[in-house]
Amino acid sequence: MQTDFERAKILVSGAGGFLGRHVVEQLLARGARAQNLVTPRSGELDLREPDACARAVEGMDLVIHLAAKVGGIGLNREKPAELYYDNLMMGTHLIHQSYKAGVGKFVCVGTICAYPKFTPVPFREDDLWNGYPEETNAPYGVAKKALLVQLQAYRAQYGFNGIYLLPVNLYGPWDNFDPKSSHVIPALIYKIAQAKQAGQKTLPVWGDGSPTREFLYVDDAAAGIVEAARTYDGAEPVNLGTGAEISIRDLVEMLCELMDFKGEILWETDKPNGQPRRCLDTSRARAEFGFAASTGLAEGLRRTLEWYARHGERLSLV
Repeated sequence: MQTDFERAKILVSGAGGFLGRHVVEQLLARGARAQNLVTPRSGELDLREPDACARAVEGMDLVIHLAAKVGGIGLNREKPAELYYDNLMMGTHLIHQSYKAGVGKFVCVGTICAYPKFTPVPFREDDLWNGYPEETNAPYGVAKKALLVQLQAYRAQYGFNGIYLLPVNLYGPWDNFDPKSSHVIPALIYKIAQAKQAGQKTLPVWGDGSPTREFLYVDDAAAGIVEAARTYDGAEPVNLGTGAEISIRDLVEMLCELMDFKGEILWETDKPNGQPRRCLDTSRARAEFGFAASTGLAEGLRRTLEWYARHGERLSLV
């Protein structure tokens, strides 16, 4: 059954975040009314608390759960307990309170980190349980994957309509460029910008450059999430991605060229590489709700760099 965005009261958790901004824009573009959108910030509601979740979902027809505590390899190594606890509690309580409140549909956005460390490439949703996640990301990945189990259990016992989406690594305008907690693309953009500003002749980068990653432009991800919220009601998880991978080495070289950095790249092979390969099978998303990414990596990086050039100083990161 299709969700009527014009009439639905919609809660978007994490609406002020990187992905949330773009999902709200897509909802408004698809007919949602601003007065029916509820977008609480973390300072207003602590979603780790069940009472806060109960207040947030009261009267809602649709909940899109994007709020997460998330970061790159550095944060995952530094704060695994917080990443596990905060993400598990937010999702668990929000799902349970949504069920109790009679919410018509729940959209949970998971993480590519939930996949096993040595998943055959391309990653297929059916392989999600065939091993343990890459150790660095495991606490975060397991916490988010547990929400899929909860949604499927609530569907089986209560008939609760919850869907689960697995977006690949995202990038784009309004990303987190803080080097202490950012993912690979914004972290590299910040690092290269700093190196250029300081006149450095070298660029140190973690790992040996061999791992591959897939990257999805944030506007494409938001479009996929909103279309799934509108039309997908299945119990099975669904990947959101481009189906194309690139090595970290090639990504760094591409960014250096786009940002006109001429220095030497120094690979810090004593630092972790992370998961060896990441690339998704996106056929289920195409079949179930017609999703296909429309922004290539080079074009997406150009748009991201244009945004960063305009907004970097405001973020106090340049």
